[in-house]
Amino acid sequence: MSLAETAKSNGIDFYEYLKKLLMDLPNLDIHQSSDVLEQYMPWSKNIQETCGSK
Repeated sequence: MSLAETAKSNGIDFYEYLKKLLMDLPNLDIHQSSDVLEQYMPWSKNIQETCGSK
């Protein structure tokens, strides 16, 4: 619920956000650079543009 509420409070479509996370994160090398995860936070510009509520 925390993930859903955080997305909601940032104006993100939770379904689209969850779908993006599940599609993108398995393909990222987060063990080499955890900084890449910052791009997937609900408040990031990337997520706001791709998953923002319409």
